[in-house]
Amino acid sequence: MAYLEVDGTKLRYSMAGSGTSILLLHGWGGSIESMGMIFDDLVRDHTVVAVDFPGHGESSLPPTAWGVTDYAQSVLCVMDALHVQRPHIIAHSHGGRVTIKLATVHPDRVGKLVLVNSAGVKSPRSWRYYGRVLAAKGGKFLAKYCGRIGNMARERIYRVVGSKDYANAGPLRETFVKLVNEDLTPILPQIKSPTLLVWGAEDTETPLSSAKVMERLIPQARLVVFQNAGHFSYLDQYGKFRLIVRQFLSE
Repeated sequence: MAYLEVDGTKLRYSMAGSGTSILLLHGWGGSIESMGMIFDDLVRDHTVVAVDFPGHGESSLPPTAWGVTDYAQSVLCVMDALHVQRPHIIAHSHGGRVTIKLATVHPDRVGKLVLVNSAGVKSPRSWRYYGRVLAAKGGKFLAKYCGRIGNMARERIYRVVGSKDYANAGPLRETFVKLVNEDLTPILPQIKSPTLLVWGAEDTETPLSSAKVMERLIPQARLVVFQNAGHFSYLDQYGKFRLIVRQFLSE
């Protein structure tokens, strides 16, 4: 493990092995260790780099509320600092969202893409969603006009109606809201890299419908669905995952 400083933000990374470069990007709330099984497997015959996103693992918090572009730029800075020119990228959830942005803004800097239960596509909104939004706005109103009691009421409302990721985001809450409100669907057709989509059929966080959208809109995409697997499909069925990824990267 080592550290870099990018525009005043300390980033932890791990780099080992030799051969074709592969970059591992973890999901929201994760860290380098979240991709440890993949790292240890691929480092035998590749140069593998893994990074803690700002605000995750042992990297410092971003200086402001970051959007997807900010996270993509930080990854690019790490690649430049480590002289990693055009790696294949294996990315889970939030890491997939960042990879989509990186691949469309800097297509010459990425190789093949493996997007695992990737974020980035907004799911259809149900009436329950709008009910939660209305409740959250009510909480903001109470906090603004009712002092300490209002703040307490807001926090209680947020715990009830907010997502688990939002509730656990702490100082990254504004960043989390900014990220989930950015729909990357319009830029999916701009991805030029061969793309493998790996999904768990029982994923409730980034549903299979998102994978279908990506498969349809990314020009060189193909989708593999693991039955009896959820949001962490690569861990749920790692034996299958490693086989299809190795085959894809060797094609």
